[in-house]
Amino acid sequence: MTQQVPYRELKALGNVPISTEVLQSLYKDYQSPNMHISMLEKKGLLIRLKRGLFVVSPEISGKELSVGLIANHLYGPSYVSLHWALSWYGLIPERVETVTSVTTRHTREFKNSLGRFTFRGVSQEYFPIGIKSQEDAGLRFLLASPEKALCDMLMQEKHVPDQSLSRLEIFFEEDMRMDMEDLRQMDGGIIRQCMEAGNKKQVLANLVKLIER
Repeated sequence: MTQQVPYRELKALGNVPISTEVLQSLYKDYQSPNMHISMLEKKGLLIRLKRGLFVVSPEISGKELSVGLIANHLYGPSYVSLHWALSWYGLIPERVETVTSVTTRHTREFKNSLGRFTFRGVSQEYFPIGIKSQEDAGLRFLLASPEKALCDMLMQEKHVPDQSLSRLEIFFEEDMRMDMEDLRQMDGGIIRQCMEAGNKKQVLANLVKLIER
């Protein structure tokens, strides 16, 4: 078949990640739908996120990409968290390049033309605490609340002071460069739930003390 499906049909897919199966159904009248998909990728009209998952280029869709939603689709169930989420909320000054998510599955990492996406595993009990639906680029994705992102960071990262309250405060102020007033605005109830369901209970107990003192 020589006639091309107009790019408006590709544009109609928007900026939501799409599977190879969806694209194959779009180009089902082609002699080789997979070859046409590969051609679109080579032309830069499709962006490969991982094997079997694509997103339409913003040049075609006319819409910005949401790396949060892409992270949700790459490996799930998952929500975006840790330093990326803390940066999203403006709680830390640095721009964070790696998008780190939390999942109930095994630890994984994906790299594509959009960046590096890592996934950290947690228990089924701990996972659902403090998750928000956040809008970005006209879409919604799952993001940790500020409290959950902070708990995830403390539990997942090494070299976090877990015994001394004063050392934990120094860690936040000097290493993370966080404003302690922002910290004191957080919901201690979410952190207590994380403490009950997760590990590193002492460091989370100290976090509650910092917030409430």
